[in-house]
Amino acid sequence: MATISPDTTAGAIPADSSITVVDLFSGAGGFSAGFRAYEPDGPGSSPFQSVAAVEFDEAAAATYAANFGSSHVANMDIAKWDARPYAGKVDVIMGGPPCQGFSALHRNNPEKPKADDPRNRLWVEYVRVVKAIQPKIFVLENVDRFLVSQEFESLKEATAKDGALANYTLRWKVLNAADYGVPQARRRAIVIATRNDLGEPLEHPRPTHAREAGPAQPSLDDPDSSSNELLGWVPVGPTVFAHTPVDAPDLDLPDRTDKPLGVVLAGPYKTTELHIGRNPTALSRARYKAIPPGGNRHDLRDKWEVIQGVNTYLSTTSWDRHNSGSGDVMGRMHFDRPSVTIRTEFYKPEKGRYLHPESNRPITHYEAALIQGFPADFNWFGSKIQIARQIGNAVPVGLGRSLAQAIHERLKG
Repeated sequence: MATISPDTTAGAIPADSSITVVDLFSGAGGFSAGFRAYEPDGPGSSPFQSVAAVEFDEAAAATYAANFGSSHVANMDIAKWDARPYAGKVDVIMGGPPCQGFSALHRNNPEKPKADDPRNRLWVEYVRVVKAIQPKIFVLENVDRFLVSQEFESLKEATAKDGALANYTLRWKVLNAADYGVPQARRRAIVIATRNDLGEPLEHPRPTHAREAGPAQPSLDDPDSSSNELLGWVPVGPTVFAHTPVDAPDLDLPDRTDKPLGVVLAGPYKTTELHIGRNPTALSRARYKAIPPGGNRHDLRDKWEVIQGVNTYLSTTSWDRHNSGSGDVMGRMHFDRPSVTIRTEFYKPEKGRYLHPESNRPITHYEAALIQGFPADFNWFGSKIQIARQIGNAVPVGLGRSLAQAIHERLKG
């Protein structure tokens, strides 16, 4: 941790000092990659130094270790992680507790996690670590519905008078990654807490992009925002698909293993090696071919194809029956817009708008990782499914970078 001279403003750091960070529920390291990507003085100048990372999933922890170093990675249940050695030695804590129970995808579905899902309680462990370490700032990331959950109400109570974190002030907002230059329209709840001895609490970073380029719209909670000139949203086509193979992907990852944390796992694989996919059925291939640019499942109605000698209906009774609901099922990504949210099963177009804009196939792990902002030389460990989960669960690197910049500028004073 940076050494603060007695006459330095509380919470400030010398210009030549690093900002120490703990990454909880780190996953593959989207947050850390975003903080590393913030380089105010050129390549290699990121002021953030990770001193600890905690991740339960062994493949995700191995991916994190392969990119950010293994000596400070704890591959374990966060409830068993001892935060006390880091007390008073950390500037920033960040992390996104598992959010499956909060997800809008699980509403009104008795087979999916509910509000009392034990995974929702993992935010309590996050609070425990914050209380023990007392960082200057902590950032909590989750799905947008977290802000209307009982757990969030409990978090606000924890920062109220006599609460466990009463010495912190919260700011919360739903941010769209596309508003920060990410080629993906991904809405996430971002809670920022500032320790009260630092003075005014840190606010969320102002957007740099908008659906339409031009002056920012005035905002009640940011009256100066209208002075900003915003760029247009970044389209996924020129940013990602113009640089990836159009042809069919490989079915399997290369046969390779290593053990960055002592457990033998498949990998490492560079992002560029993740041009992989499934072997679709003949019916799936026919469906992909029948869907036009920007189209979806509705374009399969009343369409038939002879498949292996049998005249086959391309749509389904269920799809034909539902005119409402998501229009993204079996949808093609729009070349000239940001992508939809990259989830953990992006390789299944029946789960969302995950067909390539032009080619008759789903997007690949390679393309999904680029949409999330991971570098081409990022190293990955795990099976195809494990790596897909790491990609889909990650904080977009560009969003993490914007948060890193706001934190750095605040702590510099």
